[in-house]
Amino acid sequence: MHYFAHSIPEVSEKNWHQLKDHLIDTGRVAARFASSFRAGQLANVAGLLHDIGKYAKSFQLRLRGAPLQVDHSTAGAQEAVRLYGPAVGRILAYIVAGHHAGLPDFGTAVNEGTLAARLKKAVEDYGAYRSEIGSRLPDKLVGQLPAKPNPEGPGFTVQFFVRMLFSCLVDADYLDTESAVQPGKTEARRGYPTLPELKERLDTFMEASFSNVEPTAVNQLRAEILENSRELALQPPGLYTLTVPTGGGKTFSSLTFALHHSVEHGLRRIIYVIPFTSIIEQNALQFRRALGSENVLEHHSNFTWSTEEGESPDDYRLRLAQENWDAPIVVTTNVQFFESLFSHKPGRCRKLHNIANSVVILDEAQMIPTSVLKPCLWALQELVENYNVTVVLCTATQPRIQGLMPKAADVREIAPNPRRLYDAFRRVRVRWIGDMDDESLAQELAERRQVLCIVNTRAHAAALYKRIRGKGTYHLSARMYPAHRSEKLKRIREALEQNETCRVVSTQLIEAGVDVDFPVVYRALAGVDSIAQAAGRCNREGRRKEGDVFVFHPEPRYMPKGWFQQTAAVTRMVLREHSDLLSLDAIDAYFRLLYEFEGGDLDEHKIIDKFEEGASRLEFPFREVGETFQLIDSPMTPVVIPRDDECVGLVEQARRRGPSLSLSRRLQPYVVQVYPHELMELSRQRAVEVVGEQYMVLRDLSLYDDEVGLSLGDSSETTQLVVF
Repeated sequence: MHYFAHSIPEVSEKNWHQLKDHLIDTGRVAARFASSFRAGQLANVAGLLHDIGKYAKSFQLRLRGAPLQVDHSTAGAQEAVRLYGPAVGRILAYIVAGHHAGLPDFGTAVNEGTLAARLKKAVEDYGAYRSEIGSRLPDKLVGQLPAKPNPEGPGFTVQFFVRMLFSCLVDADYLDTESAVQPGKTEARRGYPTLPELKERLDTFMEASFSNVEPTAVNQLRAEILENSRELALQPPGLYTLTVPTGGGKTFSSLTFALHHSVEHGLRRIIYVIPFTSIIEQNALQFRRALGSENVLEHHSNFTWSTEEGESPDDYRLRLAQENWDAPIVVTTNVQFFESLFSHKPGRCRKLHNIANSVVILDEAQMIPTSVLKPCLWALQELVENYNVTVVLCTATQPRIQGLMPKAADVREIAPNPRRLYDAFRRVRVRWIGDMDDESLAQELAERRQVLCIVNTRAHAAALYKRIRGKGTYHLSARMYPAHRSEKLKRIREALEQNETCRVVSTQLIEAGVDVDFPVVYRALAGVDSIAQAAGRCNREGRRKEGDVFVFHPEPRYMPKGWFQQTAAVTRMVLREHSDLLSLDAIDAYFRLLYEFEGGDLDEHKIIDKFEEGASRLEFPFREVGETFQLIDSPMTPVVIPRDDECVGLVEQARRRGPSLSLSRRLQPYVVQVYPHELMELSRQRAVEVVGEQYMVLRDLSLYDDEVGLSLGDSSETTQLVVF
């Protein structure tokens, strides 16, 4: 009898995907993936066992059209424990049982869906596997974990290893199925340049960039930071920090370090992690200019993609790469990166093994929410310690991470003398001016020709703007779609360059990588790290002897509760001891006090404890943690704003042809992110519609104002930029 893994539409049965071939090939590919962390044999066995439940008669009938539901994953999990015992066997059982539905909780035998229950579940006979692949299974497996355990939390190390092994199996399973059923996809995934080739491209780009700049003191320092990044790249893989003041060129310095380091040590890819979606597109664009658009995967969209007729081979390859990050340069978000590291879902975990042997750059590393900070840092240390990953924590305000990571962590600084750099880049003075109501604040802003005021909420930005609106006055917030904000920013930059009146009221979004240069900045009270970012928009190029940054306490109704209140309180405490909020000593004191203030809430959901509780018995709550771990409590939904002809045309294209990668990219500049309750209200008003089965589009354009963007009432929500 012939046993099959998959039927193939419009192909005769004799040419279907043979089950024996699928098991052998999946094991081989999984072993290749896992060999990078010394687990090739385990991954091979997982591949051989993962679908042996398909030897059941009912599954073979199902392939031939019988309306049967068959659990084909449990058999392999049970066989793993039978063959290899309660230790190694259970590790294999987790990943085999979960390769479709997701890593399960161990749980108890009375709870359906747990690993404990599935190991006792009655399954249909699958014994035919022994004659086809039984001889390929080793009699014994080495019981020693190939990962070096974290002495402070060995359970965390074991569960992380299980997760990485799971990733190898899932990706190998997907890829082998794809090669049999859709062989064109397999071929399309190939063709990326090598990292040495990309390094040469970047070096050429940077040389050309620096040849066209003025030889100012600031530019000389940027060149020094860049050169230091090249030199430090020769150091061994590990954990690094890049502490560079705002305006110091840390984006390309970190990328330069990463490419040179990867080539020096034979690493496979660079993963650039950015805290918020408002600037990811900007960074990805910079990388594309330097390295070629076909080599940079931008993975953050809330959209899912289907094939578009006429899609270019490069776009198609990148669309496939977003499934498993099989691209040389990946630009993604904190949410995508960290939630994948703690997810139980196959689709999210699939990419994890491709993080091994890579450089991970965390831009603005201080933006990881404190509620999950400790497990995130522990995960980074696992990558460094056991998966040959170099992690670069890249920030203008380096938090005190050493005491939060496992004691084994060794952190090296890339920047040449951060204290000297801070002194050299000092271009502003920060002054605390106390309480400020809107009337007084508006009056002060109106008296200045060029001024930027940054506040904490969208509602405050809109209300303050309405008080001072007039010629030369601008509003910026995430209520405006990116193309609209870009248009406003262009006008703002032109006004500044031509020394015209320019008063801007903005939310925090202007702090995130936006290149503007004001003589005076007002900042509503926030964390010291946010104030430092705001200061980076003042006297940015050092054209003035000194710029002024005024920090004020806004009206209570505009001071968000919760996290913002905590960071503001800590800032006030720092002000009592440090008159210069931008000094490294003040920044160090801020993070020290912040972590003390948070106490045990650096792991709010007790994720580390949950993995340690049953570690000695290999009883892990994978599903529970996956459903609990979130960087953002309220996921947002993109709403397309079709206000100009180009966007209207794209929406009509979506109506006719459905979604696609290229269409989603082209729509991104016209999207406003809204909270669930806001979307519910828009839906209640029938102000939005679903186009192309995926895109939420604003129907009632009267809700969008040219000056302040999408009007959804006086919300007290904070801006989209989440800080810790």
